[in-house]
Amino acid sequence: MLRVLAVDDEQPALEELLYLLRADPRIRSAEGATGATEALRRIGGAVEAGPEDPSAIDVVFLDIHMAGLTGLDVAQLLAGFAAPPLIVFVTAHEGFAVHAFDLKAVDYVLKPVRRERLAEAVRRVAEQVGDRSATVHDAAADQIPVELGGVTRFVPVDDITYAEAQGDYARLHTVSGSHLVRIPLTTLEERWRSRGFVRIHRRHLVALNRIDELRLDAGTMSVRVGEAELAVSRRHSRSLRDLLMRQSSR
Repeated sequence: MLRVLAVDDEQPALEELLYLLRADPRIRSAEGATGATEALRRIGGAVEAGPEDPSAIDVVFLDIHMAGLTGLDVAQLLAGFAAPPLIVFVTAHEGFAVHAFDLKAVDYVLKPVRRERLAEAVRRVAEQVGDRSATVHDAAADQIPVELGGVTRFVPVDDITYAEAQGDYARLHTVSGSHLVRIPLTTLEERWRSRGFVRIHRRHLVALNRIDELRLDAGTMSVRVGEAELAVSRRHSRSLRDLLMRQSSR
């Protein structure tokens, strides 16, 4: 089931394309953007949030001739992302096909868009998304995408010592620095539980094997993780102590 963003600065054309896409049973969701700037903002947010987030985008159906940045410009910018969505160009002009495929477009659909031709483009996208998912599934589980200066980097989960809640965001701490991602701490807790991360406080999720010391002071508990000392809430104190005892006895 594909998650789609359609981009066209002509509203009637955008609405027609969305209507056809939403009628295809292989499409989970199809949203629209009326220009390149809006599209890049939404795609950047989706990439930062990760493939499991509701805002994730698998493919962009992209017009070429738009005010400001063209669809080709957008595709060129997306090529700089570590894991960009796939691209299908939808245009009234035949002359850009070679350039489009140089930019790794999955397909090139001419306007007026025919239902059958669009269905073929969706089939090609679904095939590539399936191949991509099979290839990167294990790698994606081992890494998390972060934005740094407009470039998407992938940080190994094993490098993360602890994560800190900051509203709907989380700050990931490593030995070399920290990164802010638009993922709630509760989502990371579920995703990384099997990787040895434990909740010690409503604000902190810690890699169990990165805890250097467990401290008790006047009935309060804390842990030292590298240079950071993190409070352990009463709710999590007993379970954390039991986990550390089991770990040390192995």
